[in-house]
Amino acid sequence: MDGTEPLTIPGNWNFSYRYFAGDTATRFFSELRDNSRIMGTRNPVSGNVMVPARTFSDADYVETTEWVEVSNEGKLEAFSIVGTKFPGLPDPPFVLGYVTLDGADTAILNHVTGVDLSDIEVAAQELLKQPRVKAVFKDQREGRITDFCFEVLHDGAEK
Repeated sequence: MDGTEPLTIPGNWNFSYRYFAGDTATRFFSELRDNSRIMGTRNPVSGNVMVPARTFSDADYVETTEWVEVSNEGKLEAFSIVGTKFPGLPDPPFVLGYVTLDGADTAILNHVTGVDLSDIEVAAQELLKQPRVKAVFKDQREGRITDFCFEVLHDGAEK
């Protein structure tokens, strides 16, 4: 660059919207809301179960037709401890994590609770051990991914 200060343009993306979820996402979110259960779809070629449910496999574009209920427990695969305030999200720090539920072959992203975040380094070391977690559903569900979160299981059970 020629020494000119980079241009910055302020903006605000605070807007309301609605979207059509489609048949597969509608069933996935309805199962969360109505039955407190997490469902996936099976790729008929590979046999892999994808959670959240998908209409087509993202690996080979094969249409999925079979619905499979997966366990509410699984393993934390990856995580991020969020330390910055974002509108619509909890006050920091909080944890977002990818969890592969028992019976699923793909991971699902959601909040992770049940870990002491008063010392971020200690919390990160605990989470790096890829602990077992369990989906905990809200009493009042709306058919959204926020109808549940994952809670770290501290009983030492490893599968």
